[in-house]
Amino acid sequence: MFDVILRRARLCDERQLDIALLNGKIAAVGEVQGTARLERDLAGRCYVSAGWIDSHVHCYPRSPIYHDAPDAVGIAQGVTTVVDAGSTGADQIDDFYQLTRSAATDVRALLNIARTGIVTQQELADMAQIDGDAVVQAVQRHPAFIIGLKARMSSSVVGDNGIAPLIHAKAMQQAVGGLPLMVHIGNAPPTLDAIAEHLTAGDIITHCFNGKPNRLLSPQGELKASVQQALARGVRLDVGHGSASFSFAVARQAIALGILPDTISSDIYCRNRLNGPVRSLAHVMSKFLHLGMTLPQVIACVTAHAAAALRLSTKGQLEPGFDADLTLFRVNEATHPFVDAEGEQVLGQQHLQPLAAIVAGQWHLTEEGKANHVFDL
Repeated sequence: MFDVILRRARLCDERQLDIALLNGKIAAVGEVQGTARLERDLAGRCYVSAGWIDSHVHCYPRSPIYHDAPDAVGIAQGVTTVVDAGSTGADQIDDFYQLTRSAATDVRALLNIARTGIVTQQELADMAQIDGDAVVQAVQRHPAFIIGLKARMSSSVVGDNGIAPLIHAKAMQQAVGGLPLMVHIGNAPPTLDAIAEHLTAGDIITHCFNGKPNRLLSPQGELKASVQQALARGVRLDVGHGSASFSFAVARQAIALGILPDTISSDIYCRNRLNGPVRSLAHVMSKFLHLGMTLPQVIACVTAHAAAALRLSTKGQLEPGFDADLTLFRVNEATHPFVDAEGEQVLGQQHLQPLAAIVAGQWHLTEEGKANHVFDL
């Protein structure tokens, strides 16, 4: 007896199969024999993927600048796992951990290398805030919760310290066993060339398609050599859309050059969720459908690729033994306006509509699923 069987689930490659869940894990995939406490025949009416992972959010509710509720950016939007990208440092991580224990969404954290986290916009302007021992101790206290480190390397954050905080971040990374390091890029200094020089395999550049002068592309529209070399070393690209860090023009140029994001993330928090231009992870993903990526490519960026980048070894795939995290969604074929962080508006022809999230085998209707009365769960 299974806990849940989804019959005729439609995958993003258009195959249909059954998916059985038991004890918080995927138990069987294919033509499933047997019965379940809850059995639902989807009849191909909606898509099912591994649970969506948003690898860059801000959901520490007590953050004074960037804050939200984990479930508001998680299960309410079809996202089963959210990764807070540096809202908290070693000083607040225990509080953040405790607050997330009541969330239905699976919440993880990238620890800010500044012990104060983002309590001001300049957390790395004071080198005294960068405390390697505090980082190591925090990771030791919460090894499953803290899955990486975050360093915001733009002029508004580092002040006069240039590349020095990143050098410290790389040392901390080694001290905590080589956990993934996500590096925010923005206005110089430091330059992207200086940042890229220090990055190694598995490091993540977030805000990869920002429209600021200190971006991936040269004024001639070519990929900067420093970034090309970093990518060749195994550095990954993350979207991190946010309020000020995604440009359609840059993304178009990059994709035309064959530079696709490894992960699509939202950089969502309450203001850009409610007022735009982010809205939701699904909304950001839909922008990449408009930019010409295929549905399987987009879904991979929030499932298998995100899980690999963040070493979430039991997530991201619809395979037996993986976590029973699934997202059920539709692709609405209708004209929909999209706006980037630069104010450019385009009209897309497809928009992803998440209907339900399953986290560890537990069903949760999304806001849109409830509004459309899609499932009676």
